Amino acid sequence: MVVIAFFISHWLLCVFFQSFFQHRYAAHRMYTMGPRTERAVHLLTYLVQGSSYLSPRAYAVLHREHHAFSDTEKDPHSPHFFKDVARMMLHTKKRYDDYCAGRGQPEARFLGGYPEWPLVDDTLRTSWWATLGWVALYTGFYVAFATSPWQFLLLPIHFLMGPVHGAIVNWCGHKYGYRNFNSTDKSRNTLPVEVLCMGELFQNNHHKYGSSPNFAARRFEVDPTWQVMRVLAKLGVIRIATPQRAVWPEPRETAREAGTAQAA
Repeated sequence: MVVIAFFISHWLLCVFFQSFFQHRYAAHRMYTMGPRTERAVHLLTYLVQGSSYLSPRAYAVLHREHHAFSDTEKDPHSPHFFKDVARMMLHTKKRYDDYCAGRGQPEARFLGGYPEWPLVDDTLRTSWWATLGWVALYTGFYVAFATSPWQFLLLPIHFLMGPVHGAIVNWCGHKYGYRNFNSTDKSRNTLPVEVLCMGELFQNNHHKYGSSPNFAARRFEVDPTWQVMRVLAKLGVIRIATPQRAVWPEPRETAREAGTAQAA
């Protein structure tokens, strides 16, 4: 039970910080916070995500490209141009690595507005010693507390937690589920009560209102990350920069109307 509790806790914390810091802050700036708070959250994100920590800069650039080119050939990770999730994620990894190493140059409109901390984003993230330290830490915990050999099968997920989350959201969020809004892309809401990825699988809602900090749109939809953000805002830790959109109910747009609006 200790190992299962550790796995669930690590999963939820990792995906929360990915949604809260790398997605809603670095990529979209849905809220603001003071420089000291930003550094604290930045460091906490690294400590929680460990060996699977993702550069906020590269994450932000890729995600902005994803919104601009959603489900087209320029989309960094549309499932509709790859035979399987592994090929999609390998393609994404190459672009991510290129942006981290400075080999690729994205369009100027996708740059800026994201937090950068070379000590964490470059030195620690790329250090083999740091990565091996995290792997040893996770493995040591399992050696100490695992009660069955099958539990060790969970270890590789700890090592690659960030990319695993990305694979689930990018593949499932554009292939499976329901749609509240018509749009020119194929985004979908995979789960109505979205705890698995802390609100990230409300892709159709998010692509409709990309600046809304609340990814839920209907009464039965729950976005856990937004609920945490509301508490942090009331405590004065963060300041919500963009308004929550009341996106439901509203008349459904036709695909033609949505395309016309997007072009405009």
